[in-house]
Amino acid sequence: MPYAEGFTEGAMEVEWALEAPPGLKSSARSQGLSARKPGGLGTASLRQRRRQAREGQRKPRCNGLEKSDADVVPKKSANSRVTPEESMEERNATKENAAARNTRRTQGRVSVPTYLQQLGERASKDKGARFTNLFCHLKVPLLKDAYARLQKRAAPGVDLVDWKSYGEKLEDNLRDLQDRLHRNAYHPPPVRRVRIPKPDGRERPLGIPTIEDKVVQQAVRMLLEPIYEKQFLGFSHGFRPGRSTHDALDALAVAITKERTNWILDADIADFFGTIHHERLKKILEERIGDRRLVRLIVRWLNAGVWEDGRVEATEEGTPQGGVISPLLSNVFLHHVLDQWAHAWRRQEAKRRVYIVRYADDFVVGFQNGSDARIFRAQLRRRLEEYGLALHDEKTRLIRFGRFARPAGNEKAQKATFDFLGFTHIGAKGRDGSFHLLRHTSKKKRTAKYAMLREELRRRRHAPVKETHRWLNSVLRGHYNYYGVPGNERALRRFRHQVRAAWYRQLSRRSQRGRKTVVQWKRFEQRYELLRPEIVHPWPEQRFALR
Repeated sequence: MPYAEGFTEGAMEVEWALEAPPGLKSSARSQGLSARKPGGLGTASLRQRRRQAREGQRKPRCNGLEKSDADVVPKKSANSRVTPEESMEERNATKENAAARNTRRTQGRVSVPTYLQQLGERASKDKGARFTNLFCHLKVPLLKDAYARLQKRAAPGVDLVDWKSYGEKLEDNLRDLQDRLHRNAYHPPPVRRVRIPKPDGRERPLGIPTIEDKVVQQAVRMLLEPIYEKQFLGFSHGFRPGRSTHDALDALAVAITKERTNWILDADIADFFGTIHHERLKKILEERIGDRRLVRLIVRWLNAGVWEDGRVEATEEGTPQGGVISPLLSNVFLHHVLDQWAHAWRRQEAKRRVYIVRYADDFVVGFQNGSDARIFRAQLRRRLEEYGLALHDEKTRLIRFGRFARPAGNEKAQKATFDFLGFTHIGAKGRDGSFHLLRHTSKKKRTAKYAMLREELRRRRHAPVKETHRWLNSVLRGHYNYYGVPGNERALRRFRHQVRAAWYRQLSRRSQRGRKTVVQWKRFEQRYELLRPEIVHPWPEQRFALR
């Protein structure tokens, strides 16, 4: 039997003599020597044994580039004796390095089942494949992973059960949920509708499903996402894994500053989530999903209705914002209605270059030729009308914008700006006459955020100063993390100054003695200093080049 690394024949004999019982000493020695094969260490010369011992002390190269694993040499176990009755077996060399498993490295991490990866691989290889056996995966293991991925502090639905309460009897709840799903006895309850004020004075309806409905929606999303991720186009950035709003902003900035963009179509679909046609969405899903049970479950979500002011209203069209499955369904619908059509149009009908960046229902299209921009806008309206959608008249504009869109004497074209994902995009001229793209915090977003902070500070007027200071720093940190892009330092400093002034104003109104002198306010600011602005994002072309 070959020796473990670093051992010689004499050392092994001494070890066996020290560890083996008296009755097994000679037996183990004879069995060990008789088990050696011709050409092994037992028949090798002294020089060969020394050379092999030196080579055995060298550490093998781990994870070598395109190298297979070496033979595993049988060694003596650390906590047991090697006897003839308990021999160690060796393993042959593998053809390649061991593949990474989908098991959890720690108990807190959520693993990805292998069959989800297989769905993505099949969807990537066969673009027209229809998946007919997906509903059977809605079982306790997948439902448990879906529960772990939900937001733990999310608002409850109509049953007022939150994430923590549902998890107290998680195994029993998931087994009961699995049973109802496969007996076709699961009927999604209506979503609880709340209304969030918008900066323009209107309200945005938000639907909140129950925690159990969120678990099922998350599980279905985990099944469908690998399939459709292989189908979505590169200029779609909204609600996709591994992509964010700043990826869309970087792509737009590179298209404006590095490409020949002269015209910008800033488009927005009016009430998109509330006007999705259910029957058309069902037909689009059935192009890839052949599992009738899964499609029927999605249709039940669309027709579940909304609960508001103590009564339930039926939903004949649209998908509620706030549902876990809603972003994926909206991407699937817009991929068929907008993305595929726009991509084919710019390849077949456009005379010059066209650049598209979409995030959910907001998208920007850059054109090199003005005639292409006008034709595209007209045909886009007709395309959306075929599916019951329409462009927002106030938010959709076609402007002259870009490096070469500054004709002499045309001041209107030089000062044109547009908003996208919370940033106002401004075309500026440098000292050397070159074009610069400035991205500042949108005035509408900044005003809405400041109004919310003033109202909250008024409510926290008599709260402890340390708690308010900690809360304000968390708000500023989140603001800097999103709006901290190069060139936006002045807007960040202005926002911090407004927040500090609003806080001091509420502190002065706590009592008649709340007013302080300038010296007292400086001491207070040194003790409770607000976070200073920080640029956390790189230049767009740097991050875009790494994708």
